[in-house]
Amino acid sequence: MLNRSISQSNQAAAAARRLNLTSLQIEIDGVLRIRAAVAGDRLALLWGGDTAADAAIAGSPLALVDLLRAGTSGAVGAGKGRAAMQIRCDAEIAARYRELFALARPDFEEELSRLVGDVPARRLSQFAKGALSWLHYARRTAGNNLAEYLQEESRDLVSRPELEEFLLGVDQLRETADRVEARLAQLEQRLRGPA
Repeated sequence: MLNRSISQSNQAAAAARRLNLTSLQIEIDGVLRIRAAVAGDRLALLWGGDTAADAAIAGSPLALVDLLRAGTSGAVGAGKGRAAMQIRCDAEIAARYRELFALARPDFEEELSRLVGDVPARRLSQFAKGALSWLHYARRTAGNNLAEYLQEESRDLVSRPELEEFLLGVDQLRETADRVEARLAQLEQRLRGPA
């Protein structure tokens, strides 16, 4: 699928040509190791492998997903501070592989239509998008409900208005303390008299 996407996109084909005869080792912590290599403008993915690669990326599954989500626009690095990434050897080659993967991302609806036809593929795609949308909604709703329970019922968390009120009180207290300190300094100067 990736090679078909590469052959159908001029940008992906150019990215593959720039990576000819290079390799990238992708290590997902505690899960698996994949080697990506480009030869003859074709991408090959292999499991494992201990031979030296031109570049290596290692990190948690979340960090690697964040890296792929960044697409071609973001810089290579840790994803949103959530999970640590390590890039070894040639970081430029690692960035070029990321660009190639982003450009060669297959259209799953198109690939499915090759197997089952256009109409069933479209329906399955719409069903999958609807299910994914519902899952996002359910996750957001569950998070909001949990936050509300922790703030209102169990009182383990402070609500936003209470926090803002507290911070406003802290700011007012700091301003008052600064005024008192300035006033005390003036009084102290008066008590000493003219020098």
